[in-house]
Amino acid sequence: MSGARATVEALEKEKVEYIFGMPGGANLPFYDALWDSKIKHVLVRHEQLGAHMADAYGRVSRKAGVCSATSGPGATNLVTGIATAFADSSPVVAITGQVAKSMTGKSGFQETDVVGVLTPVTKYTLQPLSAAEIPSAVKKSFYIAQTGRPGPVLLDIPKDVQQEEAEITFPDSIEIRGYRPSVPVDYQDIERAADMLVKADRPLLFGGGGIRIADASLQFKAIAELLVAPVITTLQGKGTFPEDHPLSVGPIGMHGRAEANKLVGECDVLLAVGVRFSDRSTGNFSEFAPDAKIIHIDADPTEFNKNKLVTLCILGDANRVLSMLFDALVRRMSKRTEDNAWLARLNQIREEMKGIPAYKDSYAELSGPRIVKLMRDILPPEAILTTGVGRHQMWCEIHYRVMRPRTWVTSTGLGTMGFGLPAAIGAKFAMPSVPVVDFDGDGSFVMTEQALATAVEEKIPVVAIVMNDRSLGMVEQWQRLMYNRRFIGIRFQNLPDFVKLADSYGVQGTRVGSLDEFGKALREGIRGDSPTLIEVPVSHEEDVFPFMPPGKSIKDTVYGTSKEMSVF
Repeated sequence: MSGARATVEALEKEKVEYIFGMPGGANLPFYDALWDSKIKHVLVRHEQLGAHMADAYGRVSRKAGVCSATSGPGATNLVTGIATAFADSSPVVAITGQVAKSMTGKSGFQETDVVGVLTPVTKYTLQPLSAAEIPSAVKKSFYIAQTGRPGPVLLDIPKDVQQEEAEITFPDSIEIRGYRPSVPVDYQDIERAADMLVKADRPLLFGGGGIRIADASLQFKAIAELLVAPVITTLQGKGTFPEDHPLSVGPIGMHGRAEANKLVGECDVLLAVGVRFSDRSTGNFSEFAPDAKIIHIDADPTEFNKNKLVTLCILGDANRVLSMLFDALVRRMSKRTEDNAWLARLNQIREEMKGIPAYKDSYAELSGPRIVKLMRDILPPEAILTTGVGRHQMWCEIHYRVMRPRTWVTSTGLGTMGFGLPAAIGAKFAMPSVPVVDFDGDGSFVMTEQALATAVEEKIPVVAIVMNDRSLGMVEQWQRLMYNRRFIGIRFQNLPDFVKLADSYGVQGTRVGSLDEFGKALREGIRGDSPTLIEVPVSHEEDVFPFMPPGKSIKDTVYGTSKEMSVF
């Protein structure tokens, strides 16, 4: 069979259901072979959108999402989406066409060294140079993308390799020299960690996206309840521990919850699971949890002591490690009482923080916090929320409580504006039975609004909420607070009428003027069977707090408004 047919059959053997992409000259043989396949192709309006859809599909479905593009600009248009997936450890297989081998290095039409371009932002890249190599290359792509610490893999196939006819053998399994996604857990490390936690007076659990990836939320919760220890998370880790739980303190970091930022500096043992200790979570690395012994559990050894020196590193899958750790803790202790000084301190901090301006309901009626809280009241716990990137995303970090894993999908490591809408579509393909909502800002939304066309064509009933402040709100806040209000490049003089824009795509659009109108529109949207857009006009001067200024430490978190800038 042809290399193109072999590619499709190999994808079918991996049980691929959807491919998000766009055809072009260099991948036409592959697309022609798709004609005879049950795999559904979802046509996007820009290749970046296909990568975001595949990314969100992968995060929600637990299996690699697939996107496709032609050579040259098609492949380079994938870069932002692939880099987003790489930064957030999302399983994606990107299949690109390439010029024929005979044209390599001759500046042929749409020739780009996409392997060289994407190598820094992929887990692995493959370029089969014969049709016979394709089945094993496809098998490797999915195996690498989905095992260990997940990530995007590039499969770049020259056009003549797609056209070549050869005897094809499909492997049942694959081994990759030097690749060990699963390693035995060191029993002695588990025992040391258990001893540290049992002896702690102020233990604190710190959950990241690695818990979601490893399906370790139940084990993480069991340890928290056994120790009666408060839980903080990264922004990517929201939902790995139910945020309506009494022990949940919320996310930490640049726009983390006030009580979380306060408490992390007072713990004596920090159990960090599946986190990167990124600057957006920790601030100044050396000043993060300075008096705590830190236990770091991760599937990727390159994260150990990269940003933050820790006391104990435990390499392994979080599901397995936490199960072993729970058993070790049970052998050492009975369940702690909830009447302890550490929980009393947590409750004291919660009371103190109730008085900060950021948590008071002194906002305008149509304000970010009030909209987010009402949205949480309306959406069922299983609903999936995606976001763009900006001030609206930070309102969700602080005020939107996530109760279940894989119901919170956002770009954190790369901070990609435009992620929210295509991510919502990808998430809906993965979980068609639950409501999916994109919470977006006007600046983020207009970067990928053309994804509405795909939603209409595919009859995908996602709801897009656009917070319209006619500004790049997060950048405006930084210029207001740190650059003496020297505003430049952030105010939109000309934006589309979002309701008319929605109508032009065949989407039901509405502009709301009150909380009641917003609630009604959202309820109707999630009950509908077609895409919906809800525009919410908000003030561009409403800053989001708490706020840890860049380069500062968690203890420098600002909890007030621009007129009441106070540091606790």
